[in-house]
Amino acid sequence: MKLTKLQEKIQAWFEARVPGMHCEWNLGSPGGWYYQEVAQHLGQLAWERLRPHLGLPFDLNYRSPYFHPLRPFAQMLLRGHIARHGRETPPFIVLLAEIETLEQVVENQRLVQYLNSLAGIEAALAAPEHLTLYRGQVRLKGRRVTLIFMDFNNDTLLKMGREININPVQAAIRQGLLLNPRGMEPVGVKGVFEAVTGPWRRRLSASTVRRTPWTRVFYPRSTTGPQGEKIADLLEWTRGHLSRLILKPAQGYSGQGILVGPLVEDPDAAIQTALTHGGYIVQSLVPLETWQEYYPAADPGAPQVRIEPRQTDFRCFITDVGLIGFLGRFGGIPTNVGSGGGTQSFALLQGDLHLQEADDLFNRALEKVPPRLFREVQEEVDRWAVDLGFTYLLGPIPISLKPRMLKWQHLAGLKDYAHHLWRDAQTLEKLWRQGKLEEVAPITPEEKALARLAPWEGRPALMVSDGLYNFRGAGF
Repeated sequence: MKLTKLQEKIQAWFEARVPGMHCEWNLGSPGGWYYQEVAQHLGQLAWERLRPHLGLPFDLNYRSPYFHPLRPFAQMLLRGHIARHGRETPPFIVLLAEIETLEQVVENQRLVQYLNSLAGIEAALAAPEHLTLYRGQVRLKGRRVTLIFMDFNNDTLLKMGREININPVQAAIRQGLLLNPRGMEPVGVKGVFEAVTGPWRRRLSASTVRRTPWTRVFYPRSTTGPQGEKIADLLEWTRGHLSRLILKPAQGYSGQGILVGPLVEDPDAAIQTALTHGGYIVQSLVPLETWQEYYPAADPGAPQVRIEPRQTDFRCFITDVGLIGFLGRFGGIPTNVGSGGGTQSFALLQGDLHLQEADDLFNRALEKVPPRLFREVQEEVDRWAVDLGFTYLLGPIPISLKPRMLKWQHLAGLKDYAHHLWRDAQTLEKLWRQGKLEEVAPITPEEKALARLAPWEGRPALMVSDGLYNFRGAGF
């Protein structure tokens, strides 16, 4: 639905009031839509069990559509099918994943089950080696495939090509059958943040620029710093300022290879690691208080429930219709589930209390809950999680009994943020295709060829932005 000018101004005002930044985008193979569905069910179960013992003067709503992204994600897949084939061709949608993950990643299995539950739609989970080509058509078990969502990136596909036949996948890319088009992926390389905080910032929205931490591709060079100051030697400057920086691979996942400045004991070794591996960026470290929340824990024999700080992040799911949902994660640094992080439910705070006040009341009430009761609820939630297959590659996913609370004002601001980010990603894709982002988004010639086969240009697709937000600091 098109917003009025007044509605746009209101949303923009709320967006500017929410402190926070994004740490990375994923435009190639984003995920998490099913995990949030389960987290909501488990969070509501915990709330129902604990609420009678908390005595809180407010209620929580776990059922906002934005906390349940599976359905709008499926709707986006159907829009993609219709855009390619019209309404007369029956959809046969394939979720393509690495063969070793087919039995392990429950999220992909659940998506296929959900799609198959919808009238007139068929779906399947497969690996690239299961696809075939027949008279130019991409097929799975003899059936024509109408749409593919691929759960891995271009570099992974090319590595597969050394061992298996990926011609059917390449044909699908050329034919525009991949809903997450390969042309989106170069814009997701973390080095693109240098373009956002440097030469192309004037072409992008104020909200995207404001929420992007200062970033530079890491190699011996001169450049400009976070305040626009001249840096004669980026390596020496990084060595002297590492406590306020983070080094990370420009292409990577699950937090692998990340070097967090304040945790680095040997700066010289960290810098040499980044240079030896290559393909690293250096980035301003987002202050921990921006993305630190307080969560309960109960140790056996402890006299009371402990409230301790944990790090969080906040994934926004964005499609051609705007913001469709979120994924909440918590844990250490990083919070990636693939690195042992956990998930958390979301809840809308009902009433006029400020979020900071409600959060303080929640924590004080939790400290008064008998630890035995808290552990019983945690064990019940954990049993439900196992029954629901709430696992990832490392096994069961940790779960927080306390939700991350928001208010409607936060949602309004995040919708504005998502709207601008979608447009800015299109701008960056155009710049990349014009060859203007080569230095900040370096990829191999083979990856570049794949990306150029399937330009995105704003068509139905899914992108995510992992944000670090302080909702308590918004003043709502």
